[in-house]
Amino acid sequence: MQLLAGLVLYALSMAVLVTADLGAMPWDVLTQGITRHVDLSFGTVTLVVSALVLLAWWPLRQRPGLGTVANVVVIGALVDPALALLGRLPELPLAGRVALVVVGIALNALATALYIGVGLGPGPRDGLMTGVVGRTGWPLGPVRTAIEVAVVGAGALLGGTLGLGTLAYAVAVGPLVGLVLPRVVRR
Repeated sequence: MQLLAGLVLYALSMAVLVTADLGAMPWDVLTQGITRHVDLSFGTVTLVVSALVLLAWWPLRQRPGLGTVANVVVIGALVDPALALLGRLPELPLAGRVALVVVGIALNALATALYIGVGLGPGPRDGLMTGVVGRTGWPLGPVRTAIEVAVVGAGALLGGTLGLGTLAYAVAVGPLVGLVLPRVVRR
């Protein structure tokens, strides 16, 4: 149940940040950029990108768990309905959009802690990061930063929304996950 709750909240947090239109999460900047060039929904592109990232695990000798597969399927399936639901909101003033960014980041931190805390396998993007660290011995922080900068850069070049929300997410989500994760880890 904790895994499912985390993944549902993760899809919702993605939709909240996209709806705020002040800058999406790094991988979602890429997804937005791709959707501008293909006739696929945001959720479908999320699912396809997740599957492609999983393929990159193979040479890194990463092994997906049940949580990894559930991450791909549940988030990919639920983000479009969440976007449709939030798309029914009236046009929000800047203060309302900023509030959505704050809510989206907080929801994402809780969601991340919930699904990681179950210990059933990392999400595709986290597994890519830990796989690169495991194969190269490079420090985790710079590897994560390099991956996310590359993804944001590619997404922005393709037309994804890069903004203050992206920066706020990058700065805030790690410390927030760090606060919540110890409270939800299942042993």
